[in-house]
Amino acid sequence: MSEFAVLALKVQPGAKRNAVLGQHGDAIRIALTAPPVDGKANDALFGFLAEALAINRRSIALVSGATARQKLVRVEGLSRDEAIHRLLRG
Repeated sequence: MSEFAVLALKVQPGAKRNAVLGQHGDAIRIALTAPPVDGKANDALFGFLAEALAINRRSIALVSGATARQKLVRVEGLSRDEAIHRLLRG
């Protein structure tokens, strides 16, 4: 059975730069330059997470929140602790 993590994210589209802004309760805050239209922010989120986590983009799936700022994403191949560590390390 493959290891995976489910991460709660609070996404801020239309920001000045792509960045992890830290934790907000149980969620990780992420700023994205992409606008929240036509799935552009979700597409940018997957690319940003893949790069920040050093994993393949296909290893990331949206669990819930397609049109919301609060999202749950599933990350294959990493534990929750490892995924959080990679995102928050800077």
